[in-house]
Amino acid sequence: MGTCSKVACGVASAALAACSFAPDVPKSTVATTPIAQSEFVTAAIAPVSPEAPDTNWWRLYDDPELDGYITKALSENNSLKAAFANLDRVLAALGESRSAYLPSTDINAGATYERDAAQQATQKANKEDLSYTSGFSLSYEIDLFGRVRNSVAAARADAQAAESALHTSRITIAAETARAYADICSANQQIAVTENTLNLQTRTVDLTRQLTEGGQGTKLDIVRAQVNVENTKASLPQLKADRENARFRLATLVGQPPAAMVEAATDCTRAPIVAATIPVGDGAGLIARRPDVREAENALKAAAARVGVATAELYPQISLGGSIDTTALQIASLKEDGAVSFSFGPLISWTFPNIWAGRARIAAAEAGMAQALAEFDQAVLVALEETETALQNYAAELERQAALTLARDAAAQSARMAQSRYELGADDFITVLDAERTLADADITLAQSQANTTQFQIGLFRALGGGWSNGPAEMASAAGL
Repeated sequence: MGTCSKVACGVASAALAACSFAPDVPKSTVATTPIAQSEFVTAAIAPVSPEAPDTNWWRLYDDPELDGYITKALSENNSLKAAFANLDRVLAALGESRSAYLPSTDINAGATYERDAAQQATQKANKEDLSYTSGFSLSYEIDLFGRVRNSVAAARADAQAAESALHTSRITIAAETARAYADICSANQQIAVTENTLNLQTRTVDLTRQLTEGGQGTKLDIVRAQVNVENTKASLPQLKADRENARFRLATLVGQPPAAMVEAATDCTRAPIVAATIPVGDGAGLIARRPDVREAENALKAAAARVGVATAELYPQISLGGSIDTTALQIASLKEDGAVSFSFGPLISWTFPNIWAGRARIAAAEAGMAQALAEFDQAVLVALEETETALQNYAAELERQAALTLARDAAAQSARMAQSRYELGADDFITVLDAERTLADADITLAQSQANTTQFQIGLFRALGGGWSNGPAEMASAAGL
């Protein structure tokens, strides 16, 4: 009783005195600077606000059909399913690492028929016996030097990094689904604009033919008008192909075959646009929110823990173990005192290391930590760059769209005036054709700018890192991350 108490006290004292050779996780030289955490440089030139961005940013478009596609993509996309499976795999590896905290046990039993060699001096025949054995052993590593704890810490950081990678995949899937939907709507709009232009040009051909028959025009005017019609017709097949290609992309994103999306977004005749001020937050919120930054940070934590693992390998492993074994010639005799043997005590296992090889492993782990720190700093810079670039592109396209709207209105007025003057004989037909071409170009350019505005908005939402916090938080909580 007293001996057991002393052993237990010794084990407890050893556990309390246990140390870890893992260095502190290095601080980022970028993420913690005030200038990185301040408001965005380009926020002043775009219609944005400093409030934190909405997690489900696509709902700002107030488009139920788009909501439905993104919801379906987040549940059915196969790339996202693969990311979930990868997280499950890494969580399983974390569970395996944690098992080192528990004692390892072994139970065995067997029956052996054996013959001993005959001893010429004492017996004339070999002795044959059937014997039975059973045993139980237990071993528990006392983690004095932090090998197990640092291994678990590295596995935990790997799991957190995998979870962040999953959130990055969610952002990508949501953004690409919105892009595909917006491309369908934009193609519908441009097709409608082109068909409207085609109708206008066809009416011009008919009018020119009537005027020619009345002696006011020429056949050359008819041919010139027909050229405009055919050029406009030539642009339609590519626009329709672009629309169908966007539908095929949307089908893949939502986990469906292309045939399931042939009627997708049929009623959407203009790319969705967020007319209200977009909340973007600031640099500090972005760094805390972006999952790729969190992934890099967790990779840094894992690298620091692996320095501790490499250092602990230089020291012996101390285990506390015991075993009970029984051997008898009959099964019933296994429970007799004479058949039982046992052992209990500490075990020191130390494969005396080649100090140079051990130091090389530590140096490699430290280099890995330095690399992870640089990658973390780079992830922060990339996040800030992408957001500033997205804000700049969005602001510039809004300014461009405003100018294109004025140009389109002026082109429409010019076309109406040219048509009226031609009918009155005040202008030649070339003026009408030029005015119609200018209007057609202005309509298409404006439609493309409206599509670009939507794409730049989606790029901004993606850069802001929205939509990731609705990931498998319950999985992380259940895994103890």
